[in-house]
Amino acid sequence: MNKTNILKKLRSSGLRPTKQRVEIAKFLFDREKTFHFTVESLNKLLSKKTTSKFALATIYNTVHAFKKAGHLNEVDVRGKKKTTYFDTNVSNHHHFYDTETAELIDIDEKEIVFEKIPKAPNGKKIKNLEVFINLKN
Repeated sequence: MNKTNILKKLRSSGLRPTKQRVEIAKFLFDREKTFHFTVESLNKLLSKKTTSKFALATIYNTVHAFKKAGHLNEVDVRGKKKTTYFDTNVSNHHHFYDTETAELIDIDEKEIVFEKIPKAPNGKKIKNLEVFINLKN
């Protein structure tokens, strides 16, 4: 992803393109594969992979601005404790969740077949369907 696209993502998220935000955006979106992370895990990865120092609040605010703008999906995982992950893949898809390594792995939407879906309650409509398959060794 080139710098122009990074700047567009930041601006469309309502963010001023500071050096730190550009680095965060580049780290998140300049990759070939989907990236799943928590704010805390992203903070650790950024401190290892970049020379800049990031305030946790900067990371948190940047991630949530990207989510609000539709550049990231929020994925709530319920295990021993509820954990909020973010996903760079914003298309409809499903996940494996490895309960031992706390890793999310994408499942293509076409690999899950729904034969029957219950009708939504009156006044509501189904926004999307998401399948989580928990894994263990």
